[in-house]
Amino acid sequence: MYRAFDLHHIAPVPWKNGGGLTQEIVCWPPGAGMSEFQWRVSVASIDAGGPFSVFPGVDRVILLLEGGGVRLLSPGQGLDRRLEHFRPLQFSGDHPCDCTLLGGASRDFNVMTRRGAVVADVQVFAGAATGSGSHGLLFVAAGTWSLHSRGHGTLGTQAGICWAGEPLTWTATPLDDEARLVAVHIRECSASRSPR
Repeated sequence: MYRAFDLHHIAPVPWKNGGGLTQEIVCWPPGAGMSEFQWRVSVASIDAGGPFSVFPGVDRVILLLEGGGVRLLSPGQGLDRRLEHFRPLQFSGDHPCDCTLLGGASRDFNVMTRRGAVVADVQVFAGAATGSGSHGLLFVAAGTWSLHSRGHGTLGTQAGICWAGEPLTWTATPLDDEARLVAVHIRECSASRSPR
């Protein structure tokens, strides 16, 4: 699977707990429900404080795209952190987690991975970058980027590519000073690999 996407063309749907809206970019494998996916990437809108959905057995990475900030509080895992723009924060989906808005509505980039099956490496680039892997996603969080993966093209804000089940090598170059690119690489956990 390899495809380009643009958030402008992805309809928002309610959170698992109904507390907000999210735009699902990819959920792997195709057709997997909330209790079966191996990895999932989405962008969520948070218009008011309240609880996040609980996802047992899932590890999460979140980063702030827009807004004045979000405070995440989860006593069960000793978490009390403020989200900052383009800085990934890892936490467990096992425990209840509450959020408080620190400056109005926000938009957040979210990665979820099934613990024991896969692990996500999430990086944010402001300069030229390259990477490779068999599962992953690139998302333009700000500005415009020149991308070379399967051919050459230009990606604007809120657009990107995702791929799964096939090797891909990519190179990206920012075309303006404000450009930010989120790269997600999904790696299989060694215990989940089939014996050879």
